[in-house]
Amino acid sequence: MNPCAEKAPAGARGNMDKRAALELSVFSASFAHPLSLGEPMEDLITFPHATPIVSARPTHENALAVRNWLWAVAALVFLMVFVGGATRLTESGLSITQWKPVTGVIPPLTQKEWLEAFEEYKKIPQYKELFPDMNLAGFQVIYAWEWVHRLLGRLVGLVFAGGFAWFWIRKQIPARLTPKLLAIFGLGALQGFIGWWMVSSGLSGRVEVAQERLAIHLLMAALIFSLSLWVAGGLGKRGFSHVERGRARLRVTSVLILGLVFVQLGAGALVAGLRAGLVDNTWPLMDGALVPPGDVLWNLSPWWVNFLDNPIAVQFTHRMIAYGIFALALVHLVDAALNTTGKVRRGAFIVFGHVAMQIMLGVATLLLVGEGWMGTPHILLALAHQAVAFGVLAVATLHARRLAQAPVI
Repeated sequence: MNPCAEKAPAGARGNMDKRAALELSVFSASFAHPLSLGEPMEDLITFPHATPIVSARPTHENALAVRNWLWAVAALVFLMVFVGGATRLTESGLSITQWKPVTGVIPPLTQKEWLEAFEEYKKIPQYKELFPDMNLAGFQVIYAWEWVHRLLGRLVGLVFAGGFAWFWIRKQIPARLTPKLLAIFGLGALQGFIGWWMVSSGLSGRVEVAQERLAIHLLMAALIFSLSLWVAGGLGKRGFSHVERGRARLRVTSVLILGLVFVQLGAGALVAGLRAGLVDNTWPLMDGALVPPGDVLWNLSPWWVNFLDNPIAVQFTHRMIAYGIFALALVHLVDAALNTTGKVRRGAFIVFGHVAMQIMLGVATLLLVGEGWMGTPHILLALAHQAVAFGVLAVATLHARRLAQAPVI
């Protein structure tokens, strides 16, 4: 016996006796029920409880898959808007004169089907007044633009509904996020009806869609795009951002910028619908003046109709809103540079840079109307102007979202 060994306490001896008894019972069971070939050891030992599967509760910080899905949805919406702009600029939006949400996914496949679709197009005023000499090949081109635009709309809905169902079944959607996602899905469904409502306005009595319906259609797409980014921007770990002073002021100005961007998108859609960008192609003056004469700006009655139907007033409004956004973004940039750090400060620079680039593109789109630019070059310039407009909306949305979360130090 080791003289240095200490006598174990009574409680410890009891535990040791129980452990020895358990080991002996398992050892005896192995002789009583010898293993046959291929028989697993776990069949001989019964554990008291099954080992639980450990899974993390979905939170805004770890919902990275949901965030990536929303990024993908926003990217598809952006692509759909871009193709929609090309559809408008190529006068393709009225080429499909029927709304078939399900069967419309299949385009005409035979010569007979193409001729039938072309005959339907020939019945509307746009063909009779603008393209009476169009042949079948030309019709197939404009049909393709509108068909792809509608196909992308269906794809956005499918990706959103499928992704939501996947994450909901797997219980990966954080708490309080489900109502927001359902609201976005509802807006997407409504957008389909708005799109057809817009197209139907151009099938009789006019050669293009109603500009106010075009503006509503674009604004709904912008809202879905911005909400998807807003929700996605609140998921995942937050980057380094601090506000030293004036957080409330910075938040207000960031939201004002975002709101004015929405107003400007609506005004831009009115300019596009009225072809107002083809009049007064000078800058910074309009018809030789910074502010056009009152009898030109307000020549329709009642006065508010000028903001919808008067090309000069609509273009002037579009310019003034752009100047307002530029001034507010500059003030916000100086404020953020003095009082913030990290991503908030960098975001203010990014927003201002996008606004400045968008204004330059707008001026170029206005001025470069003439020989050498009309046709494909001007269409590409106008498409760049529309694409950067949604770029401004994206950075303004994410910047306002980040400011809403940034801590004060």
